[in-house]
Amino acid sequence: MIHEIIPHKWGKEEIVTSPIYGKVEEIRVKEGEMIIEGQHLLAIINDKGTLEYLATGVSSLIDSLNVASGDEVIRGDVLLFLKG
Repeated sequence: MIHEIIPHKWGKEEIVTSPIYGKVEEIRVKEGEMIIEGQHLLAIINDKGTLEYLATGVSSLIDSLNVASGDEVIRGDVLLFLKG
């Protein structure tokens, strides 16, 4: 399954939050990378063991990552910051 994520404004930046509970399996972007709309950002294994991909709903620049592979996340956790 692919979740399209729309970032939220946070001061001068935008944040991308997790829509699901699970474990970060793979990060497909890095800090300073320009991303395009629809690009897969990372993959999370949900509580049922299904791999779910998160894709961005905007084109932007990755400012910083807030998670690493293996991290447990819950709905609403900040995954990364985008330059607004």
